[in-house]
Amino acid sequence: MTKRYTGGCACGAIRYETSGEPIFQNHCQCSDCQKRSGTGHGSYLTFGQRADMAITGEVSTWRVASASGNEKIHTFCPTCGTPVFLISVAMPELIAVHAASLDDPEQFNPQMVTYTSHGHAWDKMDPALQAVERMPGGSVR
Repeated sequence: MTKRYTGGCACGAIRYETSGEPIFQNHCQCSDCQKRSGTGHGSYLTFGQRADMAITGEVSTWRVASASGNEKIHTFCPTCGTPVFLISVAMPELIAVHAASLDDPEQFNPQMVTYTSHGHAWDKMDPALQAVERMPGGSVR
């Protein structure tokens, strides 16, 4: 049986679905993710083939340079403001969805905490997860 990942924004105007498996799942403590989430980190599932992700609804976007200098395109619902996914201009085949946007957030299985150098003492992460000060080479953020 093929596992499906489905999700979308809070109001339902944006939906996504894929049967692809995530290639990377992480908590990111960079300052951009903190500001965007309104808390100490963002949590993401990155999929290797954006073309395999069916997306319905019209998203709004904004662009920002990541800590690595790569430009990221963030999407959000223009109605409810929910962040839904992001892509990297340098690696446009990848797509990262926000873990909390999943219909079943229990599908999120973090492998790593990235940008721990920006983390806050009050944002406690699972000590069993690998933690790195920056993003490993080749990832979206």
